[in-house]
Amino acid sequence: MKRCFNFTMAAVLAAAMLATGCGGNGSGTTDVTASGQEQQGTQGTAQAEGQQETGQVTGQQGTVRDDVIVVMGPTSEPEAGFDPAYGWGAGEHVHEPLIQSTLTVTTTDLKIGYDLATGMEASDDGLTWTVTIRDDVSFTDGEKLTAGDVAFTYNTLRDTSSVNDFTMLKEAQAVNDTTVEFHMNRPYSIWPYTMAIVGIVPEHAYGAGYGEHPVGSGRYMLKQWDKGQQVILEANPDYYGEAPIMKKVTILFMEEDAAYAAVMSGQADLAYTAASYSDQTLPGYELLAFETVDNRGFNLPAVPDEGKTEDGISIGNDFTSDVQVRRAINLAIDRNEMIDNVLSGYGSPAYSVCDKMPWYNDAAQVGYDAVKAADILDKAGWVIGGDGIREKDGVRASMTLMYPASDSVRQALAADTANQLKEVGIEVKTEGVGWDTAYDRAQAEPLMWGWGAHTPMELYNIYHTMKESGLAEYSPYANDSVDRYMDAALASSDLEQSYELWKKAQWDGNTGITQDGDIPWIWLVNIDHLYWARENLKVADQKLHPHGHGWSIVNNVDQWSWE
Repeated sequence: MKRCFNFTMAAVLAAAMLATGCGGNGSGTTDVTASGQEQQGTQGTAQAEGQQETGQVTGQQGTVRDDVIVVMGPTSEPEAGFDPAYGWGAGEHVHEPLIQSTLTVTTTDLKIGYDLATGMEASDDGLTWTVTIRDDVSFTDGEKLTAGDVAFTYNTLRDTSSVNDFTMLKEAQAVNDTTVEFHMNRPYSIWPYTMAIVGIVPEHAYGAGYGEHPVGSGRYMLKQWDKGQQVILEANPDYYGEAPIMKKVTILFMEEDAAYAAVMSGQADLAYTAASYSDQTLPGYELLAFETVDNRGFNLPAVPDEGKTEDGISIGNDFTSDVQVRRAINLAIDRNEMIDNVLSGYGSPAYSVCDKMPWYNDAAQVGYDAVKAADILDKAGWVIGGDGIREKDGVRASMTLMYPASDSVRQALAADTANQLKEVGIEVKTEGVGWDTAYDRAQAEPLMWGWGAHTPMELYNIYHTMKESGLAEYSPYANDSVDRYMDAALASSDLEQSYELWKKAQWDGNTGITQDGDIPWIWLVNIDHLYWARENLKVADQKLHPHGHGWSIVNNVDQWSWE
């Protein structure tokens, strides 16, 4: 018997999610117009098509503009192009593929809706997913999209994807032109979330160079890509859904300072920015702040120092392995102070990696209480020494908190953490590091991380133990009960019912990863994503942004308009 999922058919919005990163080389000196053509002359003199010094947003001959210029950071540019097999639509900067269609979408309340799919069923054992698709969709080269293209896409990504995990997929098979079956190696209840990030490619037109010249069936087509500078998208005239209001979308890739300069000179309609610019006033622009699950926090190795592995990697920490230390640290952090002083007020307290998600367990939330934190340390035998730093059994209450050397926000959060924990007798030394060493060092020392995705798999990736080592991947930790809940959640044949199992993995009343449990990670803040936008630009309502200050903003750019 199969279990049927009846989702409300959304008016084809095509949404996506997930997490790991697009990189790219970027230039903050590009001089472009809305048509995407390079201007002659010095930087900063270009003006967007239809944009006059008065701030008008009318196009030629007085018509309302149907184009928009958006500035993103250089790392938002997809190095491998617009190929789902190499991260387009997924990765750290999770977003809707735009150029390709997806089977499902994530809705504004972060549940599952349909794009290409018209229905789906999961077998009772969770090993087969049957998905039916629309029969009225064509690629932009005129060829019809069929279940064969869907199967080809997933099998290709299974074999080649450098970003997404497809180890759970055994094989995708086209039963007929409108039905595809996914045969799984193991139950995977959150498969609908995977289907929301995978853009469907045409079997007949896929091969080397696809990422630079993609053929899709989505809302937009790739018109132009000037690497290191810009991407121009144009509306697909044969799109099967509601026609995009914005007919042309130009994406410029610029460093933060250059993005700000582009706004000041009127070259951009919307540009990402940081909290450090939030106190500025720019005539004709407003500062937009969007809520996120883009959180910052640090790991606390939960096992004692175990020495080094055969590869020379140190495992464990004698100070942070004390659960009472970890609980005290969690209480000693004033998250609201961090939001005010580091983020200029643009953020929200973080208590887990899945705040505000349907599977979030509010048992994770704690209040700031430095007095209680100090009391916990006292009772655990951590005695304050003459220099104000605690000690127990010859172990000093001291740790090095690493942060990515290029990230000023994480640096500031690390420094603030150090100042706050000093008040309860814990010494924190901060150190900027490169990612080439950070992952390995995090097995023995805390590291300031960034996480947050539209899927419960984020919990699994951080807290579930690996078979090979018996410890979690990013920081040494293990709890059999937590593992069992997450395994059961993945094995469930009912997606929404599985949310309760994800909640129990966080805290079931006796054990888990929250304050009263093992608390192997300390979550600090969710960072608002900030953008300068022209006052006349109406940006459609945003769903909660995931980790990555980039493509998420244009998930629904087709619905934006000028007023």
